[in-house]
Amino acid sequence: MMHVETRAISDWLFVLLKSLFFPKKNLYTWAHGWYGKESRFEAAVKLWMYRRLTKIFVYGQYAKDLIVQHGISEEKVIVIHNSLNYDKQKEIRDTLQPSDIYRNHFGNERPTLIFIGRLTKVKKLDQVLQALLQLNAKGEIYNLVLVGGGEEKASLEKLSVEMGLGSQVWFHGPSYDERTNAELLFNADLCVSPGNVGLTAMHAMVYGCPVVTHDSFQWQMPEFEAVHEGVTGTFFEMDNVDSLGESISIWINNSYGKREQIRQSCFTEIDSKWNPYVQIQILKTNI
Repeated sequence: MMHVETRAISDWLFVLLKSLFFPKKNLYTWAHGWYGKESRFEAAVKLWMYRRLTKIFVYGQYAKDLIVQHGISEEKVIVIHNSLNYDKQKEIRDTLQPSDIYRNHFGNERPTLIFIGRLTKVKKLDQVLQALLQLNAKGEIYNLVLVGGGEEKASLEKLSVEMGLGSQVWFHGPSYDERTNAELLFNADLCVSPGNVGLTAMHAMVYGCPVVTHDSFQWQMPEFEAVHEGVTGTFFEMDNVDSLGESISIWINNSYGKREQIRQSCFTEIDSKWNPYVQIQILKTNI
């Protein structure tokens, strides 16, 4: 099995070897597949490679649909999803109970938003601060926790102070203790990921935290498919801070009194699709 990358010499070598010298050999790929933003040239190259593979494993249905639309047989493209350290996370999850972690830190009982991951430009976390400021003006006050370090941490800290949001934002810093991460996510009301969401969605949902992220799927990572509107999270218009603020507000207001129901929906999404046991079964069925 290989991870097809059209710019990787090793991938070309495998495909050419199969095509020229080992036509009866099976060759599989496990990759993102298709984004929807490919140029004509890149699309043509991908199709040339894909037609010479035995099967194509992709992380999500969105990618499969796009590949099939470009003429690849539906039976050849298999959705396999993605996963994290599921066994460890589920073991921790089974011990979790609501705690006062945010009440103790912020000194209030306001809804708490969270982001967990590297604080980088591609995550567009300044948009969350801008949305908080707009929501403040409407009388909707939220706590925000940013769990992680990265190149944008200092600038985000400075921006939060300049906006007068210092008391609302907890720059938790990096956390490599999974029990700490679990408590933070389990007790938060919504994970906010304005840029591409990626494995942050897996991490949040395995501990019952719903996710809001942008709706331009060609710029997303495949894990966005774990977000089901109104069930495990919600979407907003990409790079539209007004839309982000509105989505946060609607979700928090509509989810009042449903926190445990939402947790269970997030658990079910991960337990039914996004874990290594499901992936192993898919591999056994198709190889």
